[in-house]
Amino acid sequence: MTETRHETSAEDLVAEFDAERPARRLPGRPAALVTIVALALSLYALYQTFRPGPVLPYRMAFLAVVLPLAFVCYKARRGGRDRPGTLDWALAALSLVVCAYPLVVFDDLIRRAYAPTPLDVAAGALLTLLLLEACRRTVGWILPVVCAVFFAYAYYGGYLPADWALGHRGYDLDRIVASFTMGTEGVYGVPLDVAATYIILFTIYGAVLDHSGAGRFFVDVSFAAFRRSRSAPGRTVTLAGFLLGTVSGSGVATTVSVGSVAWPILRRAGYPREQAGGVLAAAGIGAILSPPTLGAAAFIIAEYLRVSYLTVLVYATIPTILYYLGVFLAIEMDARRYGTRAVPVDVGSPWPLIRRFGYHFSSLFMIIILMALGQSPFRAVVYATLLAFALSFLDRTPGGEHRLTPRRAVRALAAGATGVLPVAVTCAAAGTIVGVVTLTGLGLKAGSLIVGLSGGNLAATAVACALAVLLLGLAVPVTASFVIAAVIIGPALLNLGVTPAEAYMFIFYYAVLSEVSPPTALSAFAASAITGGNAHRTMWATWKYTLPAFLVPFAFVLTPSGAALLAQGPIGEILLAAAVSALAVAVLAVATGGWINGPAGPAERGLCALAAVLLLVLSPWPVLAGLGVAALALAVHFVRRHREAHP
Repeated sequence: MTETRHETSAEDLVAEFDAERPARRLPGRPAALVTIVALALSLYALYQTFRPGPVLPYRMAFLAVVLPLAFVCYKARRGGRDRPGTLDWALAALSLVVCAYPLVVFDDLIRRAYAPTPLDVAAGALLTLLLLEACRRTVGWILPVVCAVFFAYAYYGGYLPADWALGHRGYDLDRIVASFTMGTEGVYGVPLDVAATYIILFTIYGAVLDHSGAGRFFVDVSFAAFRRSRSAPGRTVTLAGFLLGTVSGSGVATTVSVGSVAWPILRRAGYPREQAGGVLAAAGIGAILSPPTLGAAAFIIAEYLRVSYLTVLVYATIPTILYYLGVFLAIEMDARRYGTRAVPVDVGSPWPLIRRFGYHFSSLFMIIILMALGQSPFRAVVYATLLAFALSFLDRTPGGEHRLTPRRAVRALAAGATGVLPVAVTCAAAGTIVGVVTLTGLGLKAGSLIVGLSGGNLAATAVACALAVLLLGLAVPVTASFVIAAVIIGPALLNLGVTPAEAYMFIFYYAVLSEVSPPTALSAFAASAITGGNAHRTMWATWKYTLPAFLVPFAFVLTPSGAALLAQGPIGEILLAAAVSALAVAVLAVATGGWINGPAGPAERGLCALAAVLLLVLSPWPVLAGLGVAALALAVHFVRRHREAHP
């Protein structure tokens, strides 16, 4: 009974703080109907992987299933009924009709894309409105409002003064709706394609892992791995967040899942509530910054750059290492600063756990291995899903509760499809913004405007772009904020000579980091709800743990060796850039954590902050200067400590 209340509490926290709204807990026949349709969608996506058909009809068919499901699975308002009402079923039926319409008249529709009929416009306008309502239900009202603003810009932009940088000739309703719904530049563009191919396959994989017991194993093995030191509780939380993120794919969900188990241990170890919340939130957000799954936006990067997803994973490898290096160093310093202690956890040695359940790691390794051997990410994740399904029958818990019997397999496949609904709806809605940008040329105009306001200075432009992405991420989910920023803000960086890979990875990291950024910091607020700490102090504690992730992306775009941090270039240059950046993260941890061989004073911390900035320039003379400043900080610290010990 206690366990059930605990799980419900965790679900409520995810519902409150996650960017995505909670789905209904459907009763009886509606649940059975949704399960059947979601199962069909999962099987269709899996079939499409091996027998791909034309791209645009598949995207249309995918949305024709997703949009009606969204109206059935999500409430019109918080606190509404779990059983869908007449309006929900009516909107679902209307969604099916307007989504099926372009499939029925597909050949004629494509031919008349620049001369739509009144029926084409009516169907397209209805689809757009239904999509915005589904988006409101799944991720809140802000993204639909942003989409409406872009629509107004496309319609009324012709009334702007001719000499304004953002002015254009203006477009009528027929032209705007056609650009949204009669080609591959709007609703049916790259973002929806990514949801219909990459993301649904990974949500299916995550659901199969979860139903096969992998989530519980990842938490248990993390607690077993670090058992006997005062730093162990913080390390355990970080490792558990990293592993569990492969299943959840959400920063808030990972934070809550780990926190509901780990907070009592952190409390017994002596962590203050706010610092414990900071560790939990940093672990949760790290899960969607890290290979092998990353976040949904990483798949869009692969499509925009026209590179393999494995290449994007390679881009993320060194930044991920630097992120976790910063977190682990901060944990070590806090363990000494707050005098935390080891906490015995009754999970035994990790080796029996690994021998018994270590097969859960196999599918994760399989994804990387297959992509390295040249398989597409689609097939790699499908094969990994099949492997996870087969290995579930090795489960030896009493009753084999995690074996994917036909009934449990159906539930897992249905959960994979319903799990993609918020992302798919968000991607389709974000596609309307991409359509406006393409139609009006807004991306190039906004890029030129940002560069002009920054005086053509790359550093000022990068700061402006980072702030813009963070502000955007406070209002809309990570995937949508990346898509919008890529088409609006990305051109500003590209105009100043930043390569597409560096620009998109810069935007990706700041889109993700919006979840731990003041003033909202969803993951930090969720963590504070678990620990009972002050929400704003928890937010700043989280910022301390994640600070390297805020600074390292600037090295992508501002330094001559920035590409090396994305593992691009000669191996010697890559290793040198990684080593110097690791040292920068270490001295930055001293600046924020306030500990070297004892408490660090203001002088040492200030010198270390300066050293970190100089080192991250990644050029010979600044690096040498940074080494000198870091050495001076150490000297000041040890001289001060000696004087305090021998007054």
